[in-house]
Amino acid sequence: MRCWLIGLALLVVPGAVQAEWLEASSPHFVVYADDSERDIRRFSEQLERYHDAMEVVTGRELETPSPSNRVTVFVVKNVREVQRLFGEGGRNVGGFYMPRAGGSLAIVPQVKVGGSQLDWSMSTLLHEYAHHFLVSNSSFPMPRWLGEGAAEFFSAARFPSEGGLALGLPSRDNYLQIMYTDEVKVEELLDPDVYEKRRRQGYDSFYGKSWALYHYLTFEPERRGQLTSYLRLMASGKSSREAALEAFGAFADLDKDLEGYLRRPRVMTIVFQPDQLEAAPVAVRRLREAETAMMPVRIRSKRGVSREQALELLTDARAIAARYPADAAVQAALAEAEFDAGNDAEAIAAADAALALDPAQVNAYVQKGYALFRQAAEAEDTAAAYRRAIEPFLALNQRENDHPLPLAFYFRSFAERGVRPPEQAVRGLERAAALAPFDLGLRLNLASYQIQSGALSDARANLVPVAYNPHGGPMADGARQVIERIDAGGEPETSELMALLRPPPAEAASGG
Repeated sequence: MRCWLIGLALLVVPGAVQAEWLEASSPHFVVYADDSERDIRRFSEQLERYHDAMEVVTGRELETPSPSNRVTVFVVKNVREVQRLFGEGGRNVGGFYMPRAGGSLAIVPQVKVGGSQLDWSMSTLLHEYAHHFLVSNSSFPMPRWLGEGAAEFFSAARFPSEGGLALGLPSRDNYLQIMYTDEVKVEELLDPDVYEKRRRQGYDSFYGKSWALYHYLTFEPERRGQLTSYLRLMASGKSSREAALEAFGAFADLDKDLEGYLRRPRVMTIVFQPDQLEAAPVAVRRLREAETAMMPVRIRSKRGVSREQALELLTDARAIAARYPADAAVQAALAEAEFDAGNDAEAIAAADAALALDPAQVNAYVQKGYALFRQAAEAEDTAAAYRRAIEPFLALNQRENDHPLPLAFYFRSFAERGVRPPEQAVRGLERAAALAPFDLGLRLNLASYQIQSGALSDARANLVPVAYNPHGGPMADGARQVIERIDAGGEPETSELMALLRPPPAEAASGG
């Protein structure tokens, strides 16, 4: 993907003129922006239109997410702020996405919603949402070329002013990448081992060539059905190379045909007229003064902070909360800042204050649960401590039955104290992983339990998306090793498999 980590694009500036933030709520997105009501509504409608079009094109209909499992989009001032606050490695970044159960986030600079051409930030957001959509539709991970090619294909979009949507447009950036960067052959896309052996030190045409191959296989009549066959062969256990040769034929011929396709003066696109896509409802509200004041703290907390950053942020959070003690959202944000700073008792108190003001504050339940779980790990009477810790999540489950976190933490309330989880808790974790398939940590937790229970075939199935995550890292490496050990046959020791899933602390901290 273009970018996977998430950055922040706001600063708390004492005495600065307060922005006037709006919230746009729709079935699949929640958007926050300091913008006009017209523009934030149009932006949200475009995102919903894009989602609807992806369902039509892929033939895959996503289950409508629970309110907390929607993608939250924070629209900030400009690219420079995003890059500056992203820090090292953010020089060429135009937007960010973080997949997370019950809290997937995207942060982009202000997006131009008018005009026929997408700006960089909107293109990046659509690219990342395409990944989110495609991962949410399948338990089998796409090969990297296919995931990136599909995301580039769908994000090459246009939103006409009269409505409707065009997808799969010719991509100038991808054409230029193919023309002016180191060439990547089709064989390298379809055989990751070959690509790694030939990998360049600098920038190559991997993204551009992946887009081109996906575009070609989607529209070329002579290749119709081959992409589906390729995926079916991979799902049956064949490697990408084996499946590609059987579905597409010789790599040299495919390269030649693809080059000819790219030289054509015109290529096909998918065009939806305004009446062909459903108009999703969008509710817009202006944030209260207190919510606006706390917005920089809220975004920073959601991004994730180090211990040092958390302590600095807490000063701002407490100052704002002192000014607005009767605002539930502010108190919930304070609870998160207190938890991040390691102050469990203070986090619980702030969460309780938020819930007393407004029992619908989802983040207050979550932060109180987090703090109680951290306390329970050190408690003398662990059984009683974990029973107390799960209470906020159970209350949240009553309000939002398909929120994945209560399901996951119910399982953890047994597993973390060494008690075999009851069947209901196991089913809850399975449901959480199904609700948030983009959160690979849930699948890893489920696979770990299945390994310890002796259900190795089930564990293997849940480790496949982890093992073949295109971004790799220690978690993926460990999952691949476990799969290889299971496939080798025999009776591998549970302790051996669990050790493979848990990299040394230093390595785990530097990965992901």
